[in-house]
Amino acid sequence: MSLNACGQALRTSHSRLVGPIRSSARVHGKKATQVAAAVLGSVLLIAATSKTLADDPLPSWNDTAPKKAIIDFVERVTKPGSPDFVRPEERVATFDNDGTLWAEQPIYFQFAFAIDRVKALAPQHPEWKKQQPFAAVLSGDKKALLASGQKGLMQIMAVSHSGVSTEEFARIVAQWFATARHPRFNRPYTDLVYQPMLEVLAYLRESGFKTFIVSGGGVEFMRVFTNKSYGIPPEQVVGSSAVTRYQFAADGKPELLREAKVLFIDDGPGKAEGINTFIGRRPIFAFGNSDGDQQMLEWTAAGNGPRFMGLVHHTDAEREWAYDRKSDVGKLDKALDEANAKGWTVVSMKDDWATIFPLPK
Repeated sequence: MSLNACGQALRTSHSRLVGPIRSSARVHGKKATQVAAAVLGSVLLIAATSKTLADDPLPSWNDTAPKKAIIDFVERVTKPGSPDFVRPEERVATFDNDGTLWAEQPIYFQFAFAIDRVKALAPQHPEWKKQQPFAAVLSGDKKALLASGQKGLMQIMAVSHSGVSTEEFARIVAQWFATARHPRFNRPYTDLVYQPMLEVLAYLRESGFKTFIVSGGGVEFMRVFTNKSYGIPPEQVVGSSAVTRYQFAADGKPELLREAKVLFIDDGPGKAEGINTFIGRRPIFAFGNSDGDQQMLEWTAAGNGPRFMGLVHHTDAEREWAYDRKSDVGKLDKALDEANAKGWTVVSMKDDWATIFPLPK
């Protein structure tokens, strides 16, 4: 709310409140005057609070160095006449998704979907009861599932993400998000987005930036929820993708069938490659949380002019999780060393975020 709008609101409230109270004051005297003063004080307090929130684009961040670095960077590159001014069309910001915009423990959320999808398909595949890694999924044997390694993971992802059209896949994913709950927090997975990062996204867009997701997650999986959860439309999501085949469905309409073949892996060096291929501009602002984001941050840093590179460091075991160098999910090791050596912004969840997740809806 602008100062003029606040002033008008206060004048209107004063007129509406004080007028009737003045009439009542003839009867009740000093008591009515006290009521008017109390109500007007409440209005002033609300207006002052609104102005304070408007003045702070990142209210869920503590007033520590990372918050100041983000605000300072945005102000420098958006202020006309500043030596660091960047034209709006060049204000590109890229964000990893898992562990950067939403949680990723105890397993990546897309893998949780894949496991549930295998269970749903199991009645059509009785052979899975004796075939790994599917037998491990159906019996809940986590040790055997982990022992299947990368090969087992790829088998699960292949059968759970293929054999349907792109439209049917989007419907299945949306239905899963509507019913699935996180095992620790017992909340929908889409509730476990990071409130501080939602504020960064909004702040950047209000400052003329175009925000993109650049993630190792499946692009069609993410596109189901990114617009509603982050305000990022499907065309601004870059992710790993499967091969699709054009064909005609039984009703005679054309469709794209998802095949069990990988087209593109958007992780590690693939993130820089994906940015170049699908966005066509080098970002000036990039955020990640793991070694899989290192090349995206390096690619951002290598450009000319002002640059911002940020890492979310999971340091809060009480409100979320604490992990980095030895984690099987979201490992942060080499990228952390490079961030510290080159002065990138490292955000400690425990120290720098006043809030982790939005309040339950």
